[in-house]
Amino acid sequence: MPTPVQSAYDFLASHRLFNNSYAEWLTAFATMVAIMAAVWLVKRLAAHRLRKIASTTATKWDDLLVELVEDVRFWLTLVVALGIASYGLSFGPVTMKVLQIATVTALGLQLLLSSRLVVDFGLARLIERSRTEHGEPDPTLRTSMVVLRFVIMLVLGVIVLLLALENLGVQVGPMLTGLGIGGIAVALAVQRVLGDLLASISILLDKPFVVGDAIQVGTQSGTVETIGIKTTRIRATSGEQLIFGNSDLLAARIQNFKRMEERRVAFTVGVVYECPPEKLRHIPQIVQEIVEKQEQVRFDRCHIFRLGAYSVDAEIVFFVRSSDYRLFMDVQQNILLALIERFAAEKIEFAYPTQVQVDKRQPV
Repeated sequence: MPTPVQSAYDFLASHRLFNNSYAEWLTAFATMVAIMAAVWLVKRLAAHRLRKIASTTATKWDDLLVELVEDVRFWLTLVVALGIASYGLSFGPVTMKVLQIATVTALGLQLLLSSRLVVDFGLARLIERSRTEHGEPDPTLRTSMVVLRFVIMLVLGVIVLLLALENLGVQVGPMLTGLGIGGIAVALAVQRVLGDLLASISILLDKPFVVGDAIQVGTQSGTVETIGIKTTRIRATSGEQLIFGNSDLLAARIQNFKRMEERRVAFTVGVVYECPPEKLRHIPQIVQEIVEKQEQVRFDRCHIFRLGAYSVDAEIVFFVRSSDYRLFMDVQQNILLALIERFAAEKIEFAYPTQVQVDKRQPV
């Protein structure tokens, strides 16, 4: 006489559902539950243990491991467990192919999600280690992080996709050849977008400017706010936001005022022809004394260099040891006001456009 266990097994083995016995269905379900339980238990214990270790160390690597363990997604694990459990069942070729595609896709997505954490961790470490002489994060790397992250994730995504297709039995080699031919047509259709993308990579590598730099492009000037994959946004000096395509930006002539170590200033002062020669000879000395009294200013020269139509012209050249535009304007204002005061005290008159009318008619 069969035992109850034997009877139950015979019942499960003799009754079938969708070409599989009840016993096979029960085994597949138990396998899926066991995989899910094992993953959940390992994830919980590993995360708890790693979190305790991470709290006692200064390194960031264990924090990354905690994030990787906690980032394992339940629904992706469920799909993988379902795919593994289904190998003990008999399905039609279409159903088996769908399960295989779902399993490979879930593994690929989980790999991409974990790769995202590793990439973000690496970029954050790079920015943290690269600091300016003032101890601040390097704005160059902060600028390029978005573009660099996009490019890395795009490359990883393509690699994962190719590996997934190869595991599904797709011949990757001929497909890549076909994509190479078709890619030419696609590139021609989206060449503007690709041009902006390549320009953003060029900005990333060559660094003609970074976020926070004051630049001038053509007749437009402002401060760089963001550098994106397709466009760069600049806050104009008048307040509005200017948006440039990256390829257009690199094609134009860019002036970067942030990297200016000192600003050269040159202007002309004209005095009347009635000014005595001895006072004209004294003008360069007067100008030098005034300029050298200003802070962060380096005097270069002052010369009487031209006999104009209505004035004797002196050219004044000096350097402001800063890229600050407000400081430059303050210095220039102080020098001009001091020149007016000193010339008034020396009785040296500034020239202005005049005309002399000569009447050669004989008196009647």
